[in-house]
Amino acid sequence: MTKVAWIGLGVMGYPMAGHLARAGHDVTVFNRSQAKAQAWVKEYSGAAAQTPAAAAEGADIIFSCVGADRDLLSVTTGDDGAFKAIRPGAHYIDCTTTSADVARELSSILKEKSCQFLDAPVSGGQAGAENGQLTVMVGADQSAFDHVAPIINAFARKVTRIGEVGAGQAAKMVNQLCIAGVVQGLAEGMVSSPLFRCH
Repeated sequence: MTKVAWIGLGVMGYPMAGHLARAGHDVTVFNRSQAKAQAWVKEYSGAAAQTPAAAAEGADIIFSCVGADRDLLSVTTGDDGAFKAIRPGAHYIDCTTTSADVARELSSILKEKSCQFLDAPVSGGQAGAENGQLTVMVGADQSAFDHVAPIINAFARKVTRIGEVGAGQAAKMVNQLCIAGVVQGLAEGMVSSPLFRCH
């Protein structure tokens, strides 16, 4: 059993944290809406913290899955951010889709605290999160990846190390661009095809 903190209980984070709890890990969650955190605790057991720092205190592994760069910076380096309480030797895994630059910035901060940062954006949508079938693209040192991959497997179908910190976010960006290209192509095909024209 690993002591885990989870920050962010949105449509993805809520079930992802749940899979970790069901795998037998000791999970403490934080969410801006405390009602959501209490609902999670009622469903999965575990504990709810009042701040990201309180959730991170004593944790071996800290996950986050929030909205965007600004949200990630708030829960990590903000006044009550997780980095205030992270212990030496801990691993911080961010599953948010953010910029590679922010991932590298946070990694640099944690190295000074003798901690590891991993950017680990996911693909598979809400259904993938609920079913524990996500694809996880990880940017990290090989040793850090090897340490946490078995934990990530609780909510993933496939976990792959892409390269060093930032590489996970770069891969996710390529993934999003490919999806956008396919959607745009389908839309243009439907607009230009007589089969789809309304009369």
